[in-house]
Formats: sequence, structure tokens, C-alpha cells
Amino acid sequence: MDILSENCGYCGCCVGVCPENVLELEESKLHIKEGCAECGNCVIVCPLGALIIGGSQ
Repeated sequence: MDILSENCGYCGCCVGVCPENVLELEESKLHIKEGCAECGNCVIVCPLGALIIGGSQ
């Protein structure tokens, strides 16, 4: 999973839909912790297209 930081509005929509609880928003920065199942829930809800499945994480 990759984050396109330039697209991210730091709204937190993705954090609430992650079944693995690996997305963390702190001080206007989104982090992906280990354990991402690449389910795609976050990609679907992101209004700005800031998340990509199959990235380097």
C-alpha cells in the first residue's frame, strides 16, 4: 500500500474503515503500520485518491 501524500487531505476516512487497524493519522501525516491486508476499503472511501494498493509498503 502506498500513500500519495500530495493528494492526501488528512480527513481520516480511511482510518475508520481499516479492518486491520494499520492506518494511523497523527499530526497531519498518515502512516501505514505493518499488517496491511490490501483489502482496498481505504482506497474505496478516500475522496482524493491518495491510497494505492500494491505499493511499496
